[in-house]
Amino acid sequence: MLRFRNLASGSTGNATLIEGGSDGLGGGGPRRRLLMDCGLGIRILEGKLAAAGITPAQLDAVFITHEHSDHIGCVQKLVLRHRVPVWMSQGTHEALGAPDFDGLLRIARDGEAIDLGAFEARPFTVPHDAREPLHLRCSDGATHVGLLTDLGHASEHVLEQLRDCHALLLESNHDPDMLQASAYPAFLKRRISGRFGHLPNQVSADILRTVRHTGLRRVVAAHLSAQNNHPDLARAALADALGWPLEAIDVAHPREGTGWIDVG
Repeated sequence: MLRFRNLASGSTGNATLIEGGSDGLGGGGPRRRLLMDCGLGIRILEGKLAAAGITPAQLDAVFITHEHSDHIGCVQKLVLRHRVPVWMSQGTHEALGAPDFDGLLRIARDGEAIDLGAFEARPFTVPHDAREPLHLRCSDGATHVGLLTDLGHASEHVLEQLRDCHALLLESNHDPDMLQASAYPAFLKRRISGRFGHLPNQVSADILRTVRHTGLRRVVAAHLSAQNNHPDLARAALADALGWPLEAIDVAHPREGTGWIDVG
């Protein structure tokens, strides 16, 4: 069985912990853990991992989705300090200035699974204004989780990765009316609302309408803008798309994230 816990989600920093395997969780193989993004300071991140019941040394891998600062954060310090392999695309590594990870760097590619033993993480490309962004679908063979926090629209390739997932962490970044009425400069409004920016609530809802199925059990709205969205708006849009009650939609807090979410 898989479970995941968002540690933070928003422009101030992003990190999500995915865990699978036995040791009380059920499923095959020893427990394994993947940290997707670490866009926080090292002390804050270590504190959040401790609150989740693990130490950085218990991470089996770190996966970086793209080079934006709210996703990379303390990656080099974390990886080198605790000797954890780090996965990212070639484009992301180059966009970061090709930092030296002392032999711990692994290059991730669209469709090439990362085998963690108890589960696999399969990267897929997304339309976002970064060099070579990748997000993840994680599976232990029986349970599937899609994690998607930064993109401007859902390509058919993206939708294919989200089909048949039992849980989704899905960007629901902004309300278009709030964005246009905000004090953001015009260029930033264009960037956020563009096809390589971030998903508005209703487009996230449309994605759910496309990929929903009877096995979908949990949905977490993620990467909400603090200035241009409100949890109630995101929750209402996603709940309506699924025909679920409002309380069935989880919303990741920008700094506190979520508790553990069991899938299975």
